[in-house]
Amino acid sequence: MGLILDTSILIARERRGESLAQLLHRVRMAYPGAQAAISAITLVELDHGLYRARSEQDRAKRKIFTDDVATDLVCYPLDRDAARIAGRVEGQLAAAGFAIGLADLLIGCTALPSGDSILTHNPRHFALIPNLTVLTL
Repeated sequence: MGLILDTSILIARERRGESLAQLLHRVRMAYPGAQAAISAITLVELDHGLYRARSEQDRAKRKIFTDDVATDLVCYPLDRDAARIAGRVEGQLAAAGFAIGLADLLIGCTALPSGDSILTHNPRHFALIPNLTVLTL
């Protein structure tokens, strides 16, 4: 099973002082056999947080974590299929009076072409994306 880690999962663990290796161990224990990956949008969000750090110490810690994520996890791009799905889903949601943040929409739609699931601390938004399996940790 493919499992796209949402930014919320990564940020929560980084804030708790956990390493990426510790997080991946938790994921393997909760979802045996799952292959963890990220969306390119997650790297955007992590780098955004890195450059908004309030201190050099926080920035240094975030940089180590973000570099580990970028190096150690497969990163799926927002390709043509995912972009078209995102446009359709966002249009359908808007027509029905619903909206989710663009980053969550793009991360969720990155998982759909490959049939991957999303692991998140924010299931409410992702649950609005049709055919997306949403998991929590």
